[in-house]
Amino acid sequence: MFRCVCLACNLIPLLPVMGLILLCVMRDGGPGLFGHQRIGRRGMPFTCLKFRTMRVDGDAVLAELLATDTVARKEWNANRKLIHDPRVTPFGRLLRSTSLDELPQLLNVLRGDMSLVGPRPVTQNELDLYYEPDCARLAYLSVRPGITGPWQVGGRSELSYPKRVALDHQYAEQQSLRTDMLILFRTINVVMRRTGAH
Repeated sequence: MFRCVCLACNLIPLLPVMGLILLCVMRDGGPGLFGHQRIGRRGMPFTCLKFRTMRVDGDAVLAELLATDTVARKEWNANRKLIHDPRVTPFGRLLRSTSLDELPQLLNVLRGDMSLVGPRPVTQNELDLYYEPDCARLAYLSVRPGITGPWQVGGRSELSYPKRVALDHQYAEQQSLRTDMLILFRTINVVMRRTGAH
């Protein structure tokens, strides 16, 4: 309860900023927020919120690119990300590089779906494909995913997927208040310098 009260108090000053970002995102006629199903603690699915950073026809754009570009398909299969993603809008690129697109996840923290610090929230497909053997899966499912975490301060988009899984596993096994505070302080530096952001 105390955690929720503190977070709510810190969220109030951010509301005007979030409102302005929402209006800027909606200029192309699409929704301001994007919700994607992720898997949380104990395997419970939840809707992870972000400001929309992609074109409204992003799924079709990705499908066409992967069907025609073998280099992009190889990059996507390896990392589930594209360094030069044609789906991302110019304003969305700015939001991603500064991590401002993740501000709505504070609402996920208030709801108890996420923590400020934890493993990167993943989809069921990612969990099935990459979080094996069972020890990696169980470690991930033992904690709430975080807005920031070891992947954020360890390289962000520059990390390979197996490295991200390894960092999540290590975090879950060695979680402590000291580690969380260190990650939070390092996140400020990483975001300000836009280290590893794509």
